[in-house]
Amino acid sequence: MSGKVGALVLAAGFSHRFGSVKLCASLDNGKTVFEQTLQRLQQAINEVVVVTRPELAEPLIQVCDSLEIFDQAEKGMGATLAYGISLVSDWDACLVCLADMPFITSQTYAQLARAQQSDRITVPEYQGRQGNPVGFGQKFFAELGSLSGDKGGRAIMQHYPEALHSISVEDAAILHDIDTPDDLRRLQAEAAD
Repeated sequence: MSGKVGALVLAAGFSHRFGSVKLCASLDNGKTVFEQTLQRLQQAINEVVVVTRPELAEPLIQVCDSLEIFDQAEKGMGATLAYGISLVSDWDACLVCLADMPFITSQTYAQLARAQQSDRITVPEYQGRQGNPVGFGQKFFAELGSLSGDKGGRAIMQHYPEALHSISVEDAAILHDIDTPDDLRRLQAEAAD
């Protein structure tokens, strides 16, 4: 795409199932989950906006100097996404990324950004299964901005099936976010193979 495609990183979750702040969990290479996610994104996309909650700002600011603080994150992912999209109105398209997916490659992010258009919803697919991040063209920003509660962009995807554009990727990591310490151990082992 010739327009401006940015990445909006949702980093405001509460890590209930992880038992501690999963974004600060260490990977085998010494980076944190959040640090590796952010670095891989920044290698592929010039404009990256990270939305977090006040309690996470201090640990995350160590690796990201441009955090946006959403003090109502307890309202859910939809509310966080709506807040984030209000900050990027000059973009032509936006990849909505999850901060707890550190094994997605920079190449995958770049491939998805190239495929994005202002009137398209781009969904990565690995061996027939859809994953994240999902790209939304500017045409859908107003509806993203009206989300609330814990419902993310899935409802918008279902409402506009004609706008969905699947992109086949060779990256199983699009299917796996980290919810528990066991997830982290398993995904690290898979990434090392």
